[in-house]
Amino acid sequence: MEAGPHIPIGASRPETPSRAVRAALVHDWLTGMRGGEKCLEILCRAFPDAPLFTLLHDRGRMSPTIEAMTIQTSPLQRIPGVLRHYRHLLPVMPLAARSWRPEGVDVVISLSHCVAKSVRVPPGVPHLCYCFTPMRYAWEGRAAYLDGWTGKPVRKAMAGAALDRLRAWDQATARGVTQFVAISETVRQRIARCYGRDSRVIPPPVDTAFYTPDPTTPRDGPYLCVSALVPYKKLDHAVTACSATGRPLVVIGSGPERARLEKLAGPSVQFLGWQPDEVIRDHYRRCRALLFPGEEDFGIVPAEALACGAPVIALNRGGVAETVDHRTGWRYDQPGPEPLCQAIEAFEAAGRPHDPFLARRKAESLAPEVFHDRIVSLIDEILSASPTIPGPHVPIRPGPRRDRRRPSDRIAESA
Repeated sequence: MEAGPHIPIGASRPETPSRAVRAALVHDWLTGMRGGEKCLEILCRAFPDAPLFTLLHDRGRMSPTIEAMTIQTSPLQRIPGVLRHYRHLLPVMPLAARSWRPEGVDVVISLSHCVAKSVRVPPGVPHLCYCFTPMRYAWEGRAAYLDGWTGKPVRKAMAGAALDRLRAWDQATARGVTQFVAISETVRQRIARCYGRDSRVIPPPVDTAFYTPDPTTPRDGPYLCVSALVPYKKLDHAVTACSATGRPLVVIGSGPERARLEKLAGPSVQFLGWQPDEVIRDHYRRCRALLFPGEEDFGIVPAEALACGAPVIALNRGGVAETVDHRTGWRYDQPGPEPLCQAIEAFEAAGRPHDPFLARRKAESLAPEVFHDRIVSLIDEILSASPTIPGPHVPIRPGPRRDRRRPSDRIAESA
């Protein structure tokens, strides 16, 4: 739905100062629409005239809303073939980020899991960082990154030294952030541990208008995994658990792990590869439960499943522990195929305890308009304590209007 006319921040909140806002947005790279880009998309709707700074832009891969922004890339964009191997350029990304120089703005908003938070802001301008996680390669993902150099001790030592420098740089640039916002309590704790900074928690949005239950569809399908097929997702735990017991499992997603996973799989496991959102939604609506064996910063896939009324069986680590409980699914404490298998058996033995209406209501607390209102309210709060930079202002566009009845209520009324 098209957003309504522009209004200043705080127009619906007379208790806070109303003001129109000139903002600059910063995002690590624009190479595909994933969870982070969906957060960015909402901010692009709120600030349609803001400049958008990024390391790289793969044109045509983003949503129309993002593609319509004034996008300013770094010198990395000019390297031939960079979009195929940009992740290998991690050591030079801090230098490339120095090219970001927003000017004439009231606030800078970075969305960061790598270098976006290092943006240089004008003196006196507040900087809000929506942090997906502290730089993964220097902190939580350091060991996995160095494992790639196993068997090459000299290169591994050099890579370790480079990561040490990146970690020191990452800590130093955290001092340029006025307010951190974490995507989950898990990430809030990481920010405190890595940067020594407190942060607010605002979970990322879930498209609850698209991911909805269908009361006419019976929940009699197979178990389901929806994921990129990469090692840290631990899809091998689900494939092994279901193959050993003959439970039906559908795996949706693509990635370098597919060949290995197919070798592990028994006849009860089916790989569908990449699928469009409509197909994924249909599987959310029909599956016995979503299996989520990995540890994630937040876990957008379980939230989408909950929005469709599906139960979730998840490892009790990371952000998913904040969205799934024994009323909306099942959690288990130790990673591995056997603990997952035991969780599935316990879930089934308990008669699949699961409240689809509660699952839906949990997801509705993560709706895009909720995210919009919370992040805009925080920006208003930050600006209320900051002097306004003179000049023409761009008002924030409000979030979409919505039917205030919960879809779960509407479903219950029609049942």
